[in-house]
Amino acid sequence: MTRKLFGTDGIRGTANRAPMTAETALRVGMATAAHFTRGDHRHRVVIGKDTRLSGYMLEPALMSGFVSMGMEVILVGPMPTPAVAMLTKTLRADLGVMISASHNPYQDNGIKLFDADGYKLSDDVEAEIEARVASDMTADLAGSDKLGRAKRLDDAHGRYNEYVKQTFPKDMRLDNLKLVIDCANGAGYKVAPEVLWELGADVVPVGVDPNGFNINDGCGSTATDTMCSQVVAHGADLGIALDGDADRVLIADETGRLMDGDQLMGLIARDWAHRDALHGGGVVATVMSNLGLERYLEGIGLELFRTQVGDRYVVETMREGGFNLGGEQSGHIIMSDYGTTGDGLIAALQVLAVIVATGKKASEVCRVFEPLPQLLKNVRFSGGEPLDDDAVKKAIAGGEDRLKNSGRLLIRKSGTEPLIRVMAEGEDENLVGEVVNDIVSVVERVAG
Repeated sequence: MTRKLFGTDGIRGTANRAPMTAETALRVGMATAAHFTRGDHRHRVVIGKDTRLSGYMLEPALMSGFVSMGMEVILVGPMPTPAVAMLTKTLRADLGVMISASHNPYQDNGIKLFDADGYKLSDDVEAEIEARVASDMTADLAGSDKLGRAKRLDDAHGRYNEYVKQTFPKDMRLDNLKLVIDCANGAGYKVAPEVLWELGADVVPVGVDPNGFNINDGCGSTATDTMCSQVVAHGADLGIALDGDADRVLIADETGRLMDGDQLMGLIARDWAHRDALHGGGVVATVMSNLGLERYLEGIGLELFRTQVGDRYVVETMREGGFNLGGEQSGHIIMSDYGTTGDGLIAALQVLAVIVATGKKASEVCRVFEPLPQLLKNVRFSGGEPLDDDAVKKAIAGGEDRLKNSGRLLIRKSGTEPLIRVMAEGEDENLVGEVVNDIVSVVERVAG
């Protein structure tokens, strides 16, 4: 079955415009409840959200859909995506829902679904739910005496706080470290600064005043200049930037130099391998990860296994191959010893554990390899399939021929936005730029 409603990370779109409307949310709640209702027990769903204004529209719509099908709803309010995955599992719920568009601006929102074990749903399950959304679900409605109820879980915040702290080595503290934490005015705005402070750090909070409109606005992991400048201004030892739902992280050293997800995976992999804690003989990443990471891992006896873009595809490969570390260049770091999805705060703590253990500055620890020149450009399109155009195909073939064995070319359509992403990397920076720009110019002409 094909999917039109679901993308690479759930359902996403402009709030109050199809498909991200209250009506769609209601039907998604109903369809998901119908799919996951198995047996005679009282079924439960956990619903969390980030700080977008449209969350106030989507949350009650989803809740109504679940209640109408007889499900009990547990509302946890603004919480990181990994917190919802964790609570779904620990509360023995049948599924979890996160209302968030991650790193997108406030105008967008999304719906992410988790199964009872806290994992994002497979393509096949999403396709089945999508088919139900388009069907008549009248026969599945609960009887008047079987309707569900909704309640708020008042201590959800504290439960996640303690869960995160348990992932940090018990013999370590963050005393004498000054840390900038940029929460993107998003879902981690309360818990992230608290966790770092409780572990002993001197915390400089940034992006912790959400108003419904300022999520990811000039802050967070997609606008890291704010975090980097604050590190320098405050003389901090490290900067941490989360995204809107706190499932990804980027880090800056004490000089304000940024480290992406590839650097963080390389650092954690080296540390875990040294302690015989790394499983699977390597790291799982996507096709977007830098070739420099692959070469670095090979140099320390590890392997890089690539998947298509999307953290849930990384997780699927990790589960199939018995890996416990994977992620994306964008900062999704999945550590299966600690969770079922990317967790920006836990990943940051793993990096801090290395810094504390070595007693060295972040600039001496965090940059473990020199990345190959890589350039990514996005082309927005309004309709059609630009990648099917003959001129675009010819430009791509020409770019591949020019790079040959000295680099890589990756062209793909975004699964969350109407964008064509053009990425190339290689040893010759000028050639990489020429190849990307040539292809982008043709795609722009075709996309109109």
